[in-house]
Amino acid sequence: MTTRSWDFLGMNLDHQPPSKLLQRSKYGEDVIIGIFDTGIWPESRSFSDEGYGPVPSRWKGVCQLGQGWNSTNCNRKIIGARYYPAGLDKADKANNYMSARDINGHGTHTASTAAGAVVEGVSLHGLAAGVARGGAPRARLAVYKVAFEGPKKVQLASAALLAALDDAIHDGVDILSLSVQYNDNSFGSLHAVQKGITVVYGAGNSGPRPQVISNTAPWVITVATSKIDRSFPTAITLGNNQTIV
Repeated sequence: MTTRSWDFLGMNLDHQPPSKLLQRSKYGEDVIIGIFDTGIWPESRSFSDEGYGPVPSRWKGVCQLGQGWNSTNCNRKIIGARYYPAGLDKADKANNYMSARDINGHGTHTASTAAGAVVEGVSLHGLAAGVARGGAPRARLAVYKVAFEGPKKVQLASAALLAALDDAIHDGVDILSLSVQYNDNSFGSLHAVQKGITVVYGAGNSGPRPQVISNTAPWVITVATSKIDRSFPTAITLGNNQTIV
């Protein structure tokens, strides 16, 4: 998804000259982004720490060990990991990693969209070929797994989210990124904003129709989705030799 989207937004990395915004921000160098989601798959090349310096000394977070997650799964890119399984019943625990490891994929997707390292030669079976990377490819990641696979949909408990907000504030994140649809946590995020942390929410996936966006507290940044200038035309030849695109 990111082989075109950041260029489409004017955050060009490869074209000369590179985006002035990227240059001025030093590509997110040493900014700590807290991701609240379904966890992360640390083996992805998007989370390689090759070329990174030491973890910023102001970081106070932890690398919480758990199922399928040991101390080597944190590095100089993924500098912190926590998970919040309180409230899950035994069956749900059996269907999830009891760690920050992502079984769903959504958290890995959002983490790499925000801060994925530059990965060359990415495509989906030859489609959308290019360079995959996050908006701030040099930023560090702190992962807070607050959402878990349920019987029908992802489960997100308000107690887990609020506990994670408290931890993230203490840990020393600079930005919180929450691609979750949840409306009763806005006062938790207000505490983060009062501490100087920028809080960014997704607006949800509903629409297009009026009044469907989520996470509209005035002290957070709420990001909606747009179309993109990319398509994958495919010629299909029917049995009567008619070809359509």
